[in-house]
Amino acid sequence: MDPIAAAPTHDLSFLGLFLQADPIVKGVMILLVLASLGCWTIILDKLLRLMAVRRQARAFETAARAGGKLDPQMPGTSGRVVAAGYEAWRDQDPSETRAERRERIERAMRAALSVDLRQLQVGLAFLATTGSAAPFIGLFGTVWGIMNSFSAIASSQDTSLSVVAPGIAEALFATAIGLVAAIPAVIAYNKLTTDLGRLQQSFAAGITALGDRLARDRRPQLRSEAAE
Repeated sequence: MDPIAAAPTHDLSFLGLFLQADPIVKGVMILLVLASLGCWTIILDKLLRLMAVRRQARAFETAARAGGKLDPQMPGTSGRVVAAGYEAWRDQDPSETRAERRERIERAMRAALSVDLRQLQVGLAFLATTGSAAPFIGLFGTVWGIMNSFSAIASSQDTSLSVVAPGIAEALFATAIGLVAAIPAVIAYNKLTTDLGRLQQSFAAGITALGDRLARDRRPQLRSEAAE
């Protein structure tokens, strides 16, 4: 009987590698796949939310710089920032200087902005953790799979590829899944962090312009606007 023909066949497809893997390696693969799905959920959610907030930031900065009307009833982050500014403007102290009044108004708007930015930052820590830990988790699965391959060699006293290849393939597959989870997480974390920084700068520019305007403008019509 031909020993080559009698050698067991192994399914080296992705599904086959997963089903044939050692329970520890299989657990590592499942963990990494779940982490990758969690990352993509966060990434898509943040991209959609940042797209909407970015439009608000541009409109807010443009209107604040141009001296246009800003309605506290506007939806989203810009409306909450404007509402906080108008509320601080209404609470005027006759003894404070214009610079002190402007600082107080801007501080109130920055506080409202920071609340929304903290909400947008939720999930970024998971991306950072996945990006840094996933390759090492995959490497653990790789080391475990290679150990199993050496155990198979010792048990069968055979160093042929039919004995070694399946365990090594499973091990490398775990590493590949770790990289698939880590690479998008790292890229997305860097992009989202940069986008949040730009949003903060855009809102900060508008807050400075609006704060200066509210601090020096005491017209009755502005007061009635703020009270609406």
